[in-house]
Amino acid sequence: MKVLFLTPWYPSEKDAMSGLFVQKHVEAVRAQGVDVRVIFSQGWCDLWHQWKVLRREGWMPDVVQLNVIQKQGLLALWLKKKYGIPYVIVEHWSGYLPENGMFMAMSWLQRKVYQYVARKAEMILTVSDRQAEAMRACGIENERWGRIDNVVDEEFFNRPPTLPRREGVKTFLHVSCFDERAKNVKGLLRAAKMLSEKRKDWKLVLVGTGVDYEEVREYAGSLEIPDGLLEWTGELTPREVAERMHEADAFVLSSRYETYGVVLAEALAAGLPILSTPVGIAPEVADMLVPQEIAQNKAGKFAEFLEAICFEPLEVRHHKAGRFASETIGKRLIEVYDSCLHRDI
Repeated sequence: MKVLFLTPWYPSEKDAMSGLFVQKHVEAVRAQGVDVRVIFSQGWCDLWHQWKVLRREGWMPDVVQLNVIQKQGLLALWLKKKYGIPYVIVEHWSGYLPENGMFMAMSWLQRKVYQYVARKAEMILTVSDRQAEAMRACGIENERWGRIDNVVDEEFFNRPPTLPRREGVKTFLHVSCFDERAKNVKGLLRAAKMLSEKRKDWKLVLVGTGVDYEEVREYAGSLEIPDGLLEWTGELTPREVAERMHEADAFVLSSRYETYGVVLAEALAAGLPILSTPVGIAPEVADMLVPQEIAQNKAGKFAEFLEAICFEPLEVRHHKAGRFASETIGKRLIEVYDSCLHRDI
């Protein structure tokens, strides 16, 4: 089988993290013995040029995976109309979510193009039920809908049974891209400030960097949280993030919106108790859900949730983290491709 991935996001020299979840899908499918090619482009001319290069090499896909509709959707639609090549949409974009609002801010014509491309797909896969609901509310329709998870790297699984810890001190871990509009890290910091006024036998480790990183650090300084309670690591490799998760006592996500939240899947695979706002897959995997109103506007109440996730007993969970394994997801995508080609599966 030959599969063409079309995506506006993919890791590159300019941004090693952009579209990493798409790359993981590519790797998962390749591991199943599939010939996969990727066209990664945000501009129509470059998109068309890359397709022409593949054709000169004599390569033609059996099926297309369209990751995010955007301009790539027009190429997928053209390939279907000209060559009869079916395409499946795997949608990751948060723009459909009302908290984001980018889709509804588009022109009427742009929205109609997205809707038409969606209708002509063999199937639409979303990374969360919330994503599917938001897309339907935006007029995105198709006869066949499904779910697909993002891949979690192997190093996150199999948390070591015993680890040296500072006695009496609990570690909260937060991992994000520090985009304040989406991640609400300031809300988490305000809660940390309130908790520090009650007890100091904890530490909040903040992993990552991003457009608002310096602004968020300055804000943390203005809160005058006692020394030693915050640790800023900057960007870490996936293996280093996994190590941090294996050393932590709880994972905290304070986002205003997420289409998925791969860090939640990673925390689950690492065996961490999870406190999160009800975004992405959080309702499926989190041990505690903190309402958005509290996470954004009621620091004292948010602090109570922080204290509970680390210092109070939790019921034993029975989540199956294996759903995030590369092999599981690779096989699921192959099943989808076969169904698009009307093969028996």
